[in-house]
This record gives sequence, C-alpha cells and structure tokens, in this order.
Amino acid sequence: MSEKTSSRSVRGLLTVFVVAGVSAAIGAFIVAAVLVSVFEHKAEEKNPFYRVVDLDDETTDPAVWGKNFPLQYDDYMKTVDMTRTRYGGSEAMPRVPDKDDWRGVVSQSKINEDPRLKTMWAGYAFSHDFREERGHAYMLEDQTLTKRHEFSAQAGTCVHCHASVYAPYKKLGDGDLIKGFEKMNQMPYSEARTHVDHPVACIDCHDPQSMELRVTRPGFIEGIRTLKASQGVEDYDVNRDATRAEMRTYACAQCHVEYYFKGKEKRLTYPWANGLRADEILAYYEEIGFKDWVHEETGAPVLKAQHPEFEMWAQGIHARNGVSCADCHMPYKRVGAMKISDHHVRSPLLNINNACQTCHKVSEEELLDRAETIQERHFELRDIALDALVELIHAVKEAKEDGITDEELADAMLMQKRAQFLLDFVEAENSTGFHADQESARVLGKSIDYARQGHISITEQLRQKMKSQPAGG
Repeated sequence: MSEKTSSRSVRGLLTVFVVAGVSAAIGAFIVAAVLVSVFEHKAEEKNPFYRVVDLDDETTDPAVWGKNFPLQYDDYMKTVDMTRTRYGGSEAMPRVPDKDDWRGVVSQSKINEDPRLKTMWAGYAFSHDFREERGHAYMLEDQTLTKRHEFSAQAGTCVHCHASVYAPYKKLGDGDLIKGFEKMNQMPYSEARTHVDHPVACIDCHDPQSMELRVTRPGFIEGIRTLKASQGVEDYDVNRDATRAEMRTYACAQCHVEYYFKGKEKRLTYPWANGLRADEILAYYEEIGFKDWVHEETGAPVLKAQHPEFEMWAQGIHARNGVSCADCHMPYKRVGAMKISDHHVRSPLLNINNACQTCHKVSEEELLDRAETIQERHFELRDIALDALVELIHAVKEAKEDGITDEELADAMLMQKRAQFLLDFVEAENSTGFHADQESARVLGKSIDYARQGHISITEQLRQKMKSQPAGG
C-alpha cells in the first residue's frame, strides 16, 4: 500500500470518528433535552401552580387567586364575552346608559322580543324588564341595575346567586355561614348589595387550601339534603358525602335552580321535597299553598319559575351517563403539561371541539346540527304552548267581563297557574330544550293540556250561564 493511500485511509477513519462523535454528541444533547423536558413537565404535573400569595376563606377578590392560578383567571376574565348562539347566549346591544347606570351595553330584551311574555307575567316585575342572560362577569351588575327594582321591592335573598356571598355570609354570621345567610335574606336588596363586591368568584367553588370543589350556598346545602331525605338518605352533607364527579355538577347547581322565598323571613328555599321534575315541584307549591303573585289580567294566583338548569339536566341523557355540567361548560383542556378546566364558562356550542368531541366522534358541523335540531323543535312546541296560555288568559279575562264569577272560574284559573308554571319552567331553563329534550317536550305537552282544560272549563261555565238565563232574556 502506498504512503498516499495509507494517508487517505487514516483521514477517512478520522472523519468517520469525528462524524460519529459529533452525531453522538448531538444525539446525547437531544436525549438530554427530551429528558429535561419530560422532567420539567412531570414537575409541572406535580406542582400545577406556584404559591405566590397565601389564600384563605377571606380572600374574595378573584384577581388575588389569579396570582396563583393565572391560566384559570385569564379564562375567568373571558366571561365578559358576549357571543350569541342561535337560540340563546348574550347578544349585547349598544345603548346610551341611563342615569345611575354605568353599563355601556345591555343584552337583548326578551319581553320586547316576545310580548307574549308580558302577558304571562302581567302584574309581576318581570313584565317590565327581562333580558338575555350574559356571562358570569355581569351577573351582579345586571341584577343591581335591572328595572325590576322600580316595580317591586327586591329582597336581599336575591344576592345569594348573583354575588360572591360566602365570605359576606360568614362575616354577617360571626363565622356561621347559615346565620349570615338568614340575616342577609331579610335585608332589602339595596342593603344586602352593600355587603358584596364581586360576582361569583373562586372562593365560592374552591377550598382555598386544597382547591377541592365545594358547595358554599346555603340554599343548595339545605335543598340537596331535603331531596336526599325524600330518597331515603338521611343527614346528607353535600361537602362530606358527594363524589368529586357529583361536585362537578353541584358547584354549578348551587345557583342554576328553581327556588322560592319562604315565609316572612324570605328564606331562600329549593322546592325539592317531592323531587326535581317540574310537575313534582308544582305539586309541592300547591301542597303548601304558595304563590308568587296574583295575575293582573285574570286574578289567578300564579307562580314564577326561575332558572332550573340543574333540575332539567337531571332528567336528560347526559345526566344518566354521568356527564357533569363542567364536562360541557368547563371542559378540560391542555396547557403545556397541565390539564385544567376551562373557566370561560360558556355554551358548549361555542366550544364543540373540547366540549362535545371528547365523547362524540363526529364532525363539529354534525354536532351543531343535532343540537340546533333539538332546539328548533323545542322552540316550535314552546311557541304552541305560549299561544295556548295567552289564549287562556284572554278567555278568562273575557269570561269575567261576561259576568262569570271568580268562584265559577276557579278551575280555569287553576289550569292557568299550572299551564303557566310548566311553560315558564321550560322557558326559564336556558338550554332551549337541549339538557333534556324528551322531558322538555313532556312538560310543554302537559302545559298545553292544562290550557286546553282551562278552555273547556270556561266553555262549560258559559254554557251553564246561558242555560240559567230566562227564555228570550
């Protein structure tokens, strides 16, 4: 072998060794980088937040919690968004603020959009002001500035579900949540409002030390105990006995429920002694002889349903399959290595990928079409029920003008109350039938039937009146 050939071979071997060494170094760097990333992500999983500030049961400002939980706080701040779905949401309309009204925009007026609601609620404050719901960011200011205050005295009880009340209740009760709740219930709204500063906040749903979900609303604590007792479960304590999966619904159900003010103390009470279904709640109200007001046009003692999302959800397919409120309205999402709940809190139809496609492996377009088909059919049936109720109200009014007495119209007015409450139960429930489409249809069907029975009763009274008149009279 020549000296020249030997030299080339040596250089070739050196090149191979250098390339191999560089490749090994690069490979080692990549492996090290991957391992460092894995270890960092595992550390993130073990430490999902950094304790910048100490939190306790008196830390009410969500901005302070946001120092430890910036990702969740950023989402929470997005509840100011006003994006409308086809049948709901929070469509805002620009307006010039009224005197003493700091809002630059308000949401669509439902009673202007559908004047039949004014007829249903005639004589009640809701017939003067009722608007599309907006996000949690607006829940306190919209209640503070509703024109309903101008037509009837609102109670301090109303603050229960429109403000961060856990710390104010504890303060009013000298550390006793229930005593503070009882004190604020009996205040005029204007006085109760001075005790609260924030809409629903972190402290209302999370233990400040463990971050575990909790229920802080006395109305729900007592209501769910009553419901469980009716099912044979005694001394139920929701914060002790509920599973984590249940708490992902109960934390929301603290406020998204039907309720009434009990007695002169105006104690906020959830009417669940007979169960959660609309007609079970109606039966409870009839058993205790409760009414919200006397209808201005007919004189019937009637009821106002509130926002029974929890009760309606409980009758639906998602509840039967263990799907919680948070699974759809606050679905999990990935941020780096962390899995967090989306605190934007919005309609699943605005977040189909995370909210729906986790379980339903079809396109977003298909899922939206399915949901809107349910809502479209529900809205059609709701319109039929609302027409039937309004016609009954007019019929009762005309019968009175024709000389039929209140005693003779008692049955018709009872049918009005029943038809009205069942319709209002579905109208006030904010999913437009989606939470439980078959149950919503059943309730609306019963409402229509009660309106029909009311018409039959009036027809019979008019027939009897005609028979009692002298011939040729």
